Amino acid sequence: MEDERQFLKKRFAELADQCVTERRYRYSDFLSLYGLSIFHEIEQELSFAQPQVFGGSDACERCMVRFGSQELCGYDEAYPIRILSIRPAMAKYAKKMSHRDFLGSVIGLGLEREKIGDIFVRDNEACMFVHEDVAEYIERNLEYVGRTNVKVSGITSVPEGLMPILTEKSVLVSSNRVDAVIAKLYGLSRDEASSLVKNGYVFFDGRMISKSTASILPGQVVSVRGHGRFVFDGEGGRTKKDKMHLSLRVYESTTTHLKVRGLRLPCSSLQ
Repeated sequence: MEDERQFLKKRFAELADQCVTERRYRYSDFLSLYGLSIFHEIEQELSFAQPQVFGGSDACERCMVRFGSQELCGYDEAYPIRILSIRPAMAKYAKKMSHRDFLGSVIGLGLEREKIGDIFVRDNEACMFVHEDVAEYIERNLEYVGRTNVKVSGITSVPEGLMPILTEKSVLVSSNRVDAVIAKLYGLSRDEASSLVKNGYVFFDGRMISKSTASILPGQVVSVRGHGRFVFDGEGGRTKKDKMHLSLRVYESTTTHLKVRGLRLPCSSLQ
């Protein structure tokens, strides 16, 4: 794990230096939450290259880091991200398809996971963010997802019907501690929630946290690997029993989450 951490830090620094020296934009591949967390650890050290994080949509969790800006490079350039629409060729004959099915079929073409960003899925249709280097290849070669024949086409934006759904929820907790909040939201014990934090499965805005006592700030996006993610909107009043009302917006799952038991935090490669 430490070797992976050092490799990522070194590669981020190389991309930043190349950007400034060559006066051209440099990009990482799509990063997991773990990779993004490593970037955020040294983000200030790399500020000379004016890095920014984006995944193709503000709702994306897997993102690229771009080093460079119009001021620094002398020109503007879009992220090398393309959006693909994947849908059944004949809807009435389509089998049920999940996030895992769409991802597995694309990986089955021989592509690296780091070339694939978020995948929004609903009603057997998917919107997939991919690196521009592999977009045309996927369009030409992806014919089936599972046993369902599909059509793939490039699109310029995510259809409204495929955007992630956020559901407003209110939880009652004794305090605004992250272990208390995720325990209540996901039906876990406090020990289980604390273990998730200690083992590196909880992130605030893409930054891994290590303290179960950490408080969540309004507007922060909390990702809990294996369970989901939510936006913390703020604290409300207290009940007569001194319980605190917290307002959340929870991302409704359109993905198949991996179970946390035995999960190994991945390291994303960079180009």
